[in-house]
Amino acid sequence: MKRKTLIYCFTLWAVFLAWGLSPAMAQENRKFKVLAVFSYEETHQNTIHCKKGIEAVLGGLCEIRYFYMNTKMNFSSGPVKAKEAFALYQEFRPDGVIATEDDAQSMFVLPYLKDRVKTPVTFCAVNAEPEKYGYPASHISGILERLHIRETLSFVQQLLPSVKTVGFMMKESPVATLISSQISKESDSYSVVSVGVRYPKTLKEALAAADELKSSCDVLYITALPGLIGEDGRPMEEKEMYKKVINAFGKPVIGDTEYHVRLGALCAVVQRMYEQGETAAQMLLKVMQGTPVSEIPLTRNQEGRRVLNTDVLKKLGIRPRAEVLVKTEFVRSEE
Repeated sequence: MKRKTLIYCFTLWAVFLAWGLSPAMAQENRKFKVLAVFSYEETHQNTIHCKKGIEAVLGGLCEIRYFYMNTKMNFSSGPVKAKEAFALYQEFRPDGVIATEDDAQSMFVLPYLKDRVKTPVTFCAVNAEPEKYGYPASHISGILERLHIRETLSFVQQLLPSVKTVGFMMKESPVATLISSQISKESDSYSVVSVGVRYPKTLKEALAAADELKSSCDVLYITALPGLIGEDGRPMEEKEMYKKVINAFGKPVIGDTEYHVRLGALCAVVQRMYEQGETAAQMLLKVMQGTPVSEIPLTRNQEGRRVLNTDVLKKLGIRPRAEVLVKTEFVRSEE
């Protein structure tokens, strides 16, 4: 019996060697199952770039299923979509979960996963302070999202030294509340004076706010506007309403994504949503390969890149110094 056992063990080891694997490496290289739950729509720019970051890390190593809660356009349906996401989790039985943006934390992770399952979870693009969700937890870690507002204001002042005041506009939503909290904490360090934040719910309110703000601030910072209610009573796509608000303001507008700049904002220092997805995926892969979650500390985004719309620059007659344009990416306006 001993002889048979030794022969079996030797044969098994020989197979591992033939594959170029040790038993530990076999576990490390097996194809994991990962469920990625996105707060926003599949077509949202944050989702698109975050997904690319996830796939760059896990695409060849994992079977990935994606679920979209669509809360940017239909926030009230979020809890129902979260329940559907959990049903998919139960059916798929993933080795790990990635949850993106704050709505996925409050509606999906907290009610269904946190301290209820042992499946490792990594989050990304979270605006709230981690304590709000009880992060980190025994099986949860991730990367926070902080907008590069201070850097964007400094950039626009380098282009237009006459800029002294800024107004902010964002659609009333939980995300807007979190961004406003960041502004409140940072505003004393801004190079310009804030005249406050406007929270329109409809396109009509947004246009009225833009018209009012153009007499009280030099530049308008627009963020988190998708889902404004249009004249037909339906939520509007970002591209459709963004240009209308820019025209109503009639002065330089800045944003926080490359897409905003392509839609007609002058400039932005943008965070890379790719970095968010990539980092969350790297964290999750380490855990699935055996690293304890306790050894994966929370982090936040670090990378920012300067993006400038040359069409808007020309339209406004701005002639920046050459050194201001170093390490700046140039884009044109989308029709």
